[in-house]
Amino acid sequence: MERRFGELTTKKIKRGAHMSVAALDKDIRERAKHWSEDPRPYAWVKTADQVLGSLARYCRRLLRAGARSHRGN
Repeated sequence: MERRFGELTTKKIKRGAHMSVAALDKDIRERAKHWSEDPRPYAWVKTADQVLGSLARYCRRLLRAGARSHRGN
């Protein structure tokens, strides 16, 4: 379910140009209707080890960036 909301956010909310709340609401409801008519399970393309490895690399980069920004203080 969380993945569906992520996709909705990316494809409709962030990329859309909504002139009103009503237009945004209409877009969201149309997306939900489309999904309900043709539901598909989300297919992961990476293994858990690949995802965790990517996350570990990202965390190391964040830690290095944080250490660099604190050196001057």
